[in-house]
Amino acid sequence: MTEEGTPSPLDATALARAAAWLRSADALLVCAGAGMGVDSGLPDFRGTAGFWRHYPALGRARIPFESIANPAAFAHDPALAWGFYGHRLERYRHTPPHAGFALLREIAAPLRHGLRVFTSNVDGQFQKAGFAPEQIYEIHGSIHHLQCTQPCREAIWPADDFHPDVDVEHCQLCNAIPTCPHCGAVARPNILMFNDWHWVERRSEQQRQRLDDWLAGVDRLVCIEIGAGTAIPSVRRFSEQCGGRLIRINPAAPEVPDLTRALGLACGGLAGLTALRAALTG
Repeated sequence: MTEEGTPSPLDATALARAAAWLRSADALLVCAGAGMGVDSGLPDFRGTAGFWRHYPALGRARIPFESIANPAAFAHDPALAWGFYGHRLERYRHTPPHAGFALLREIAAPLRHGLRVFTSNVDGQFQKAGFAPEQIYEIHGSIHHLQCTQPCREAIWPADDFHPDVDVEHCQLCNAIPTCPHCGAVARPNILMFNDWHWVERRSEQQRQRLDDWLAGVDRLVCIEIGAGTAIPSVRRFSEQCGGRLIRINPAAPEVPDLTRALGLACGGLAGLTALRAALTG
């Protein structure tokens, strides 16, 4: 144990304690941040330098993440905005989820109430890994759904028919910009962005209600939090306040607020989930 009381990476005592919690649980809540996708090879955009490394055209123009992930970008330069989001959409579509997603389903299989997911990720990796849509609450929306930029109404529709052709070198969409089928205005991802007053949150609100209903029927909840950052701590706060025991997996910030009902594993998501599964079967 460290002086702060946080277990060292793959600490055997912490893993045994976590396994005991999971054996006595009746439900598993998975709280996932950007770090969940790192083992699949997806970027987490940590810091301006890291973001510009993945999108050098935006770096050359000195455009930070907060400016391109912003409704104003679609108003000022929709081809550039869709160059960024179109590239992400295609990358998420073609990236296989890592083995940790399947491990979560295995861990939850014996539990009476199964599992649910609370995630800030917009990549759709949980659905791609076989999780049912009704199991997932995407608090920031999904890149796989579109909405009107105005918006002219509360409509949300799948992005399945949009296949972006992106000039990666210049971060520009080369084919037609998607438009709203109702009014013809530019369409955008159904994602909560920075300074966003026009996000259509109907889909995410329905997901939230399903999660609330499920939590109300759970008695012995365990939460596994994976890769949730501290800069925008929405996922960390929810996992700490959901009412169950917390297993926090995070290589950079594994600290937990209450050692009586929470523990931290200082490692990546796949390594932590692999160790947890081994502890359960061992």
